Amino acid sequence: EDAAQQRLAEFVEDHLDDYGSERDFPALDGTSQLSPYLNVGLLSVRQCLEAISLHQGGHLPDTKTGAGSWVNELIWREFYRHVLVGFPQVSQGEPFKQRYGTLPWRNDPDEFQRWCDGRTGYPLIDAAMTQLNQTGWMHNRLRMVTAMFLCKHLLIDWRLGERYFMSRLVDGDQAANNGGWQWCASTGTDAAPYFRIFNPITQSQRFDPKGEFIRRWLPQLQALDNKQIHEPWKHAVVDYPDPIVDHKAARLRALEFYKG
Repeated sequence: EDAAQQRLAEFVEDHLDDYGSERDFPALDGTSQLSPYLNVGLLSVRQCLEAISLHQGGHLPDTKTGAGSWVNELIWREFYRHVLVGFPQVSQGEPFKQRYGTLPWRNDPDEFQRWCDGRTGYPLIDAAMTQLNQTGWMHNRLRMVTAMFLCKHLLIDWRLGERYFMSRLVDGDQAANNGGWQWCASTGTDAAPYFRIFNPITQSQRFDPKGEFIRRWLPQLQALDNKQIHEPWKHAVVDYPDPIVDHKAARLRALEFYKG
């Protein structure tokens, strides 16, 4: 509990004001990393809100500020808990949007294992999965990118990814994990529309522009420059796989999958 309170105090003092501009960049220490403490009850959302209020002079922040952005993330966490209570079927493997209950997901154990192991050939995906497998934690932006890749690039059932995350995450929370996966698969409440498909290359270029995060977890790509590292298949790289699927082809396939 003391460690939780210390981390909360350090985050509010040193990182809260910049949270909105830094939270999507995995190479930065821009997120609170308080989710493990929240998950096991060593810290409460009310304590977080109180710390924010004190930092803001006794009131809650405007939503456009860094502090406001973090409040929104806490609200998402609580929202998914309310969804679980109001619609318990989502905790039993059912999509919130019932029309997606019969989607013919692909059964490909080899591709699923390559995703689990961080061997997709897309550096940001693979670095994120390596971080998860080695530390039990993954940056929030990357949770969305990797989840959407499994569902929409590989068309593999989101429930498999949901279970895998829960088996690895030290902050694994059933409501938040389920809500996040159903958001990415476009099957959940207030989910991303089915035609929103993250491009793993542009996500990499935008949120890890210098490849710092990628190099941290994929040392075999160290020699590539800041441009090459996002598309290593265009260069001779030893001990790194080719892309498991072509992004453009996968995107078109996913659109037809959801329309059908």
